[in-house]
Amino acid sequence: MTKALIPLAFAALALAACSQKAQDETATAANTMSADANATMAKAVNSMDEATDKAFGAAEQSMDKINNTADDARKKAGAALKDAGNEIED
Repeated sequence: MTKALIPLAFAALALAACSQKAQDETATAANTMSADANATMAKAVNSMDEATDKAFGAAEQSMDKINNTADDARKKAGAALKDAGNEIED
């Protein structure tokens, strides 16, 4: 971002020696560059937010699958122990 400001600083210094039309054109160009930079940054932020949301969503789905698998394993282990206990009693 700082590197982008260096040409603008030189342009501002050059404005003093330019005609009004040149000054207006330079100001318009600077405003356009600034608007483009802002739009690009906004797109980057939105892309990063979307990527983060997808990553968290995938992580949540993975954790749900792990929890469901662990619950099933506990239930099966409990049933097996209960069955083993019933066979010992018989």
